[in-house]
Amino acid sequence: MSQAPALLLEESPWNRGRVGMACLIFGESTFFCVFVVAYLFYIGKSATGPQPGDVLEFPWLATACLLSSSLSAGLAVSALARSQAVRASLMLAITVGLGSAFIAATAVEWSGLIYGHGLTLGTNLFGTTFYSLVGFHAAHVILGLLMLSLVLALTLAGRVSAEHTERVEMVTWYWHFVDAVWIVVLTTVYVVGV
Repeated sequence: MSQAPALLLEESPWNRGRVGMACLIFGESTFFCVFVVAYLFYIGKSATGPQPGDVLEFPWLATACLLSSSLSAGLAVSALARSQAVRASLMLAITVGLGSAFIAATAVEWSGLIYGHGLTLGTNLFGTTFYSLVGFHAAHVILGLLMLSLVLALTLAGRVSAEHTERVEMVTWYWHFVDAVWIVVLTTVYVVGV
């Protein structure tokens, strides 16, 4: 009799790892909501320039890199589940490369905004809310890159195999979350806010 509940827990798709990651994603989503609402609330309320329409350009390349990295992350999990460690490593490396390209593009954008347009956190309300929202997202991308890089290193070292697929999948859940949040940030900052 005592084995029946254990079997039910093992068969459930919602184990501790999945529930934990789902809760983390939900909690982080609430933080992002606060930043998005603050950005939307303060649009157009800066008394001094620059304004969003004066300095922001739609980040096509950065967006393409980040969103396509979700595909390579999913392919990495799929390859790992089929015991294709070399293919999983390649897909993880592509994911890390695409995510790194996104961060590099963000750094270039910020450099242009700071040194080319004088937009800093303290310039005006736009600067404060822009760097807070986009910076919060960039911090999450960097955290995701660190986790994916660790998984990649362990996979290359032969320490990750098909039996670890679910754990790697939880890391990619976080990565997919970061990508989904980018769509919200992108829409808020570069479409609605301009």
